Formats: sequence, C-alpha cells, structure tokens
Amino acid sequence: MDIGSMYEYELESLVRDAGLPKFRAAQIYSWIHEKGVSGYEEMTNLPKTMREMLAEAWPLPELTPVRTLSSKDGDTTKYLFRLADGNVIECVRMEYHHGTSVCISSQVGCRMGCRFCASTLLGLSRNLTASEMLGQVYQINRMIQAEDPEKRVSNVVVMGTGEPLDNYDNLVRFVRILSSEKGLNISQRNITVSTCGLVPQIARLRDENLQITLAISLHAADDETRRRIMPVANRYTIAEILDACDSYFAVTGRRISFEYSLIEGENDSPETAEKLAGLLAGKNCHVNLIPVNPVKERGYRHTGEAGVRAFQKRLMDHGVTCTIRRQMGADIDAACGQLRKDYIDEVSEGVNT
Repeated sequence: MDIGSMYEYELESLVRDAGLPKFRAAQIYSWIHEKGVSGYEEMTNLPKTMREMLAEAWPLPELTPVRTLSSKDGDTTKYLFRLADGNVIECVRMEYHHGTSVCISSQVGCRMGCRFCASTLLGLSRNLTASEMLGQVYQINRMIQAEDPEKRVSNVVVMGTGEPLDNYDNLVRFVRILSSEKGLNISQRNITVSTCGLVPQIARLRDENLQITLAISLHAADDETRRRIMPVANRYTIAEILDACDSYFAVTGRRISFEYSLIEGENDSPETAEKLAGLLAGKNCHVNLIPVNPVKERGYRHTGEAGVRAFQKRLMDHGVTCTIRRQMGADIDAACGQLRKDYIDEVSEGVNT
C-alpha cells in the first residue's frame, strides 16, 4: 500500500477502513507531505503503538542516500538514492540567485534512446511511483533546512533520468501533491516538466488544468536530424509536436520552453539556426540552448562558446527569445544518468571480481 502517493481524500478512506479516526489521515498526510518525514517514528503526535502498526501495514517509500557529489563551486550537488527494491536513481540540487532548484528523475532508466544521453544506456527498468518522485524533493528539502531553516526548495524540474510523460499518471499525481496547500505548496508555475515530444500525452496534459511549464526536448530543426539523434522522432514529427504545443498554449496560456542541446557538427550550423528560427518565430516560446554534456559512451562534443553565442544571436535576430543554460556540475558527472551508470558499472565489476 503506497500511502505516500495518495491524495488526502484517498488516505482518509484508507484510514477509515482501518478503523482509525478520520483526523489521523490529516496528521499522517501533513507529516509525509508538509514536513517530509521519512519514517513513522518521526510522527510524534501519533501513539507509538499506532506508528508501529502503520509501519508494518503501510511502509513509506525508502530512498537511501548512497552517494553525494558536490561541484567545486558549491552550486551543484548530485545525489544517488537507493530505492526499496535495490534500484538506484539520481537527482540534482542547483543553487541560483533566485533560490534552490531540484532536478528529479521520473523513471529508473529510460527507453527513449536519445543518442546523446547517458540515461538511456541501460534501458528502462520501471516507472517511479509518485511517492518516489516526491521523496527526492523531500529528502533534499530536509537537507537544505538542516543547513538553514529559512531556506527551502523553490523550483522543481522533472528533467532527470526518464521520460516524464511515459510515466504519465504518476507524474500528474506528483505535481498535484507537490503543489498542494497541505504539502510543500510549491507553485505549479515553479514546476517544469520535460518531454522528448510524446504528442498524445501532451494533449492529455493540456486538459489537466495545471499551470506547470512544459519543456520540449527538441534538439533539431528538421526531422532527418532529429531521427538520427532521437528515435522518438520516428513516431512524431516536429510539425506534430509544434501543433501539440500550440494547442497546449492556447488552452493553458503557459509559454512553451524548447530545450536544444548543441552538438558540435550535428545540429549547430548557422543554417540550422536559421531553420529553427523559421519554425519558432512568432510563437510564444523560449529556447534554452544547452552545450551538450559529454558522455564517454556517446562520443559527442559540445559546441564551443563562440558557436553557441552565434547560434543564439541568429535566433534572437529573428525575434525568438533565447538564453544559454549555465553549465553546472560538469566536474561531478551532472549529465542525466552518468552517476547512476558509473555506480552500476562499479557494483557490477565488484561482483564479477
């Protein structure tokens, strides 16, 4: 029974069926989602016998830290957590002048197969539950408040390992609980969900009445290039994705963000910038240019600074709002999936020897 993934009304029903007073549901919900506790022993306003019974009947999800890496500048910390079934996932804490952002994983591995991404190297093991996604945020929030009780997680990005819209139901549940007034109450406008462009799920998300930011991992200006580096392009064309984005904006009023990883010699030419500008000019959108993080198994190189600046200028000359993502955590394998892959390789080598 995964009570950490339940809405409050579902927890109330469960508590009532267990013969407990209804008010206990509100207490338990608050402990899990507002205070972010990791175990029943911390729920001090519940009788000890009840805590022991709950721990036995409805165990909370386990996220055990197994590795933590911090960048030299102190702005980026990457965490590797072990789940109850032994799988490991990673998430990243990033410090900005405007607050603390956490980038979380939505799946154990990924099946999308993007050629420049380490997350896909081991394939997909399983989806994360809503509680396992929430647990990443809660764990890091507790660490932050242990350092400074006045600080907290201010922004959440679902852009780590996995394709969030491939785990649709758990993702939506995660967003609603995270933004609940009885939880961490993080504004939906401060939650970003990334997708490589699953068109039917974008249409579903459009009708959820959410105010999150939708980020499209585009990474190409034509279908041929996109198919070469992103297998999902064999299912959905750029035109279909842009139509879905237009519909999403029309219903939600939320500006679309396009993520574009610049790969040297692959998608960074002046002609490509012109083509991308032609696709996006006039749309209420924002382009986030990302010098691709090197992944040793992939062999791709990121575009140099001059090339990145030139690409940005061409987009902006056509009226396309465009920023360059600040590179963070390159010295600690901060690219999606790298830390997890390295850890699994180390464990495997240890077993084999």
